[in-house]
Amino acid sequence: MKNVQKAPGAALPGSAEWKQRPERSNMFWLRVMTWISLRLGRRASRFVLYGIAAYFLAFAPAARRTSRNYLQRVFKLPAPAAVSWRQLFRHFLSFASVIHDRVYLVNDRFELFDIRIYNEALIEAIMADGQGVFLLGAHMGSFEVLRAIGRKQPGLRVAMAMYEENARKINAALGAINPNAQQDIIALGHIDSMIKVHDLLAQGSVVGMLGDRSLGNDATRAVEFLGASAELPLGPFRMAAIMKRPVLFMTGLYRGGNRYDIHFETLADFSTVAPHGRTLAVQTAMRRYAELMEQHCHSAPYNWFNFFDFWQATVASQSKPSSSIT
Repeated sequence: MKNVQKAPGAALPGSAEWKQRPERSNMFWLRVMTWISLRLGRRASRFVLYGIAAYFLAFAPAARRTSRNYLQRVFKLPAPAAVSWRQLFRHFLSFASVIHDRVYLVNDRFELFDIRIYNEALIEAIMADGQGVFLLGAHMGSFEVLRAIGRKQPGLRVAMAMYEENARKINAALGAINPNAQQDIIALGHIDSMIKVHDLLAQGSVVGMLGDRSLGNDATRAVEFLGASAELPLGPFRMAAIMKRPVLFMTGLYRGGNRYDIHFETLADFSTVAPHGRTLAVQTAMRRYAELMEQHCHSAPYNWFNFFDFWQATVASQSKPSSSIT
């Protein structure tokens, strides 16, 4: 691979910055943490999280820098330097807490949590016609708490659509936490990916996707987010439009202690949008998505887990793939 000169915080050409970051965890330590968590219990094992948060605070300068930039925006501080070490630590601790709780959620230990659901009627109304629901989430809070919905509705199938590399990592992580855990994952980028998504929706399943990260070489569109322009991938919104289904925004916010708040919000309804109107409908949905992310960031500021420069300089729109929807 050729050496590429890049400014600090900028993504390498053709690849997203978040993919360039080396992973600090591996399957061995994830299994160790799972063993400790399940043997000692949630309250006792949570003490380990303070060490993890302190480690990131001390030895992860890139994550510390991007956390500082985000916190400056969400708290409307005059400069990144105004963000305190206490705020940085709390951000990392929230992230560690959500990852830790995944151990219990994947093992169906819902009794450990106080999970509150807001606007549940939205998802119930859409599913009343026997069709599935398309959910768009973000790297905010926990998507695993969605399993709590499945517990209330036995037989409900929840699938995640994601890029193949991410699907491989998620499967490996779930296997380390609970070898018996079942997670439907649709790997995108294959000829039959869209068919699988369509079939699941037709069967009344919930299909979720995270819409706030680009692989770096897919089409994006700039939206206003926390006071500056940020690029969002078009792919998830295009897929939702092609499926011709109502779409909900979903986030599972960690509120501290053992509490999670699941929020459903109306995002878009593509069921009656004609093909020639998809481009405008997708653009409107992306703006709405950014507004909802911003709303929930202000509500739970330490739940934003994109530890890379989300507002990085991007390639001029003229050099990007076309954003038309056909």
